[in-house]
Amino acid sequence: MNAVLGLEDGTIIQGTGFGAEGIVSGELVFTTQYTGYEEALSDPSYKGQILMFTYPLIGNYGVSNNCFESDGVKAEGLVVREACPEPSHHRSKRTIFQLMEDEGKPGIAGVDTRMLTIKTREHGTLRAALINGSDDGEEAVRLARKQPHISELDYISMVTCKEPYRLESPLRDPYNPKHVVLMDMGMKRSITTSLLKRGIDITVVPANASTSMIGSYEPDMLFLSNGPGDPKQAKNAVEAVKEFAGTMPIVGICLGHQILSLALGAETYKLKFGHRGANQPVKDFETGIVHITSQNHGFAVDGDSFGSEDVVVTQVNTNDKTVEGIAHKYLDMFSVQYHPDAHPGPMDTEKIFFGKVLKLMEGEQ
Repeated sequence: MNAVLGLEDGTIIQGTGFGAEGIVSGELVFTTQYTGYEEALSDPSYKGQILMFTYPLIGNYGVSNNCFESDGVKAEGLVVREACPEPSHHRSKRTIFQLMEDEGKPGIAGVDTRMLTIKTREHGTLRAALINGSDDGEEAVRLARKQPHISELDYISMVTCKEPYRLESPLRDPYNPKHVVLMDMGMKRSITTSLLKRGIDITVVPANASTSMIGSYEPDMLFLSNGPGDPKQAKNAVEAVKEFAGTMPIVGICLGHQILSLALGAETYKLKFGHRGANQPVKDFETGIVHITSQNHGFAVDGDSFGSEDVVVTQVNTNDKTVEGIAHKYLDMFSVQYHPDAHPGPMDTEKIFFGKVLKLMEGEQ
């Protein structure tokens, strides 16, 4: 079917539609990963965004249904150079075409993704609209310009769980149980997988959970998940950090890192085009090692804005020097901007990050 992508700067891209008919709008963002499209599309951090892959062929190993990071596709739409109609993999259950149709999401192929990536890098992230089943470019541009800016929308409330629930680890130590309260701002399943395999029980609570609700579970740690949108929308989570700082360990990943930083007095800002991919280099100042990390975020922490020498920047992105990790000198609090749980991406930091989580819960520094 016909499909058209319109950008707020007036750019109109015609292509071939696949997936579901319909209209979606949001930020057009690009990711540089060339595998892991199943995980990326189902990552709740992509809520409110139309996802474009720089790698030219997407769908070549099909969809296994075993790699979802949530209960379905969270990206608003998909933009690719070429979508593979006949995947080849023994675990494949359906094509990328079937996935998008089943999930009610539109996709567009036959797009010059290289040109759009260069445009995004030069001009910054642009609002966009994708119409599947039409070639009305002027309407797509109008809808793109009508789309609110990301900081005006509360995407966290759209992807968080509705009610608390508990996950018990099959490896838990009955004589020394460990229990985390995980605030779900749009968490990836791989975070809970990494905690459970270390014998840690988890109570997942919504992003709007009150401090009294969190405290009632008497957790050994407060864990802040990843998620979409502007971290300043996560007011309850910021208050929770302020309330429990010094009374229990607190850690965060991605959006959780930004929330922790806001609670400690820092400022956050929107990046020109964000970091999305599986090859972002991060230098750890403690070890001097540069790790290759998986990332998906459009906001960052201003490392000079903490206003306190008690908070230190522990890691930076070697490409642009943005803050990738912080820690408190005296309180058991630390966070990272990247995804140590990966999925998709390299596992360089999974053992390091979650090993440190376990040590904090055991009272070790």
